[in-house]
Amino acid sequence: MVVLKGIPSVLSPELLYALAKMGHGDEIVLADANFPTSSICACGPKEIRADGLGIPKLLEAILKLLPLDTYVPHAAAVMDLVDSDKRRGLAVPVWVTYSDLLTETGTRTPIETVERFAFYERAKKAFAVVATGETALYGNLILKKGVIPAELLQ
Repeated sequence: MVVLKGIPSVLSPELLYALAKMGHGDEIVLADANFPTSSICACGPKEIRADGLGIPKLLEAILKLLPLDTYVPHAAAVMDLVDSDKRRGLAVPVWVTYSDLLTETGTRTPIETVERFAFYERAKKAFAVVATGETALYGNLILKKGVIPAELLQ
């Protein structure tokens, strides 16, 4: 737990450090409990543990600190459903929650859906993967870091 003014307590020092080190265009994956985090991180991304935390709570805290990229068509992406789940009409209500949280913080681009194996490949190139306790199916989320305008840095 972080005990600093203005820093949400759900953000660990390790996660704060990763967010601070990320540059414009770097991506961070918020991985659900079923995501192969350790396997993906064997390819390069930093593994950060946030066991027990749901992604919406973590996302809300991260969005207080992390500017999202405004120069791309999609600043956030989720893993698309596999064909069998599409055919049976599987609903993913957590995507609505993500969209609402992103909209509340000023994100104007829709969430991208990325095919499952393409999502894994993209995750391998991420700056970090945060392993959460999120139990929602298809709860994985990628965020692309943006920039803070110079006038806000003064």
